Amino acid sequence: MASGPDLFVVCKSCGSEVSPYITECPYCGTRLRKRAPKLERGGTPKAPKKARERPRLGRLRPGEIPGIRAERRPVATFALVLAAVVATLLARGGLEAINELPLLAASPSEDFWRPVTTQFVYRSTGYEVAALATVLVFGLLLERRHGWWAPLLVFLLGGGAGMLLVVGLDPGTGALGGNAGALALLAAWSMRDVLGRRRGVEDDADLLGVLAVAVLLVLIPLATSDANGLAGLGGGLAGILMGLVLARMPER
Repeated sequence: MASGPDLFVVCKSCGSEVSPYITECPYCGTRLRKRAPKLERGGTPKAPKKARERPRLGRLRPGEIPGIRAERRPVATFALVLAAVVATLLARGGLEAINELPLLAASPSEDFWRPVTTQFVYRSTGYEVAALATVLVFGLLLERRHGWWAPLLVFLLGGGAGMLLVVGLDPGTGALGGNAGALALLAAWSMRDVLGRRRGVEDDADLLGVLAVAVLLVLIPLATSDANGLAGLGGGLAGILMGLVLARMPER
């Protein structure tokens, strides 16, 4: 059976019996304790609380600040942008191998790599800036969410699907640049938030801004003959399909 509180305590200075719920002796003024004990209902002092154990953190990664998760470098997205910049500079410099490599063939079975290599060469600077800026922004977001493989897979498959659509439906026109791949990245990243809002999930994504970027990419074929509307359509549809799959996958 638990014992109750003491009825009195003895002052060590004057020897007087005083209440256990006071901090100073009323007879000599000696300090008995720092603070009076807290009382529960019924006059019983509360038991002291146990100190909470602090969670143990794992070893810090290079460049990581305590309490803040270190983000991995988006190497895949930077590689996509850098490859396009280098290929375009070499093509404008007159390198014959680069100039011949991206031309979209009417029969991709003969040169199966051309629907992919076509996406990395630009002749219009404005088109290149718009497409690569979109690849950089949405590639970074997608890589941060799923890892390095996600932007590579979405860009190459989505852009390749758009270029193959041009080959199948309008082989005489051809296409250059990453309009299809950029739209694929944009659509794939957006699908998680679109599905979440349909379920009533709140987020900080600016989907109106995303829509404005998508409209800009869709209208680029009106400003330059290098971009093809069919390529953008194919890339956007492929990005939506891949985004539906990625939205159901765990994020890192």
